[in-house]
Amino acid sequence: MEELENGSNKQLQSFNPSTFESLKSATKYLPKGALWYDFWTGKQYKGGQNVTLTTRFNQVPMFVRAGSILPLGPEMQYVGEKQWDDLEIRLYPGADGEFSLYEDEGDNYNYEKGYYSNIIFTWTDRTRTLHISARQGGYKGMLLQRQFRIVLPDGTTRTIDYNGNQVTVKL
Repeated sequence: MEELENGSNKQLQSFNPSTFESLKSATKYLPKGALWYDFWTGKQYKGGQNVTLTTRFNQVPMFVRAGSILPLGPEMQYVGEKQWDDLEIRLYPGADGEFSLYEDEGDNYNYEKGYYSNIIFTWTDRTRTLHISARQGGYKGMLLQRQFRIVLPDGTTRTIDYNGNQVTVKL
């Protein structure tokens, strides 16, 4: 315990760094009618049940519904700090899904004038196919070439070089 002086008031404050590492138990209900994936482990669960997990303070229990397409980019403190030229796209099989990757300049209202781009990702579960549409639209300074790292919960990974043209990937 550390004693801090705050003006004329003395305040006791305690902090235990081991709290971040200590294991906790959390129970979550997963809505029925869908398959769910543990975000951290990729383990699949059937909906309509309570699931108890062991977790840490810095690893909040999160579940992703089957059919979701989840983009993960670099951690940034402000718009434009880093390029989004290498995005991780997580696919969660078990249902069809669609995601729209919308991008604009990020620091003005030019999107109101139509200066933005859109790329549609469509997952067809039956054929295990990801369709990435041709880029629609554009804006000054946008990335013309980029990579998408497609990642499935079982660890399967494919890297796709994307130049704005339609791409179909069988996984």
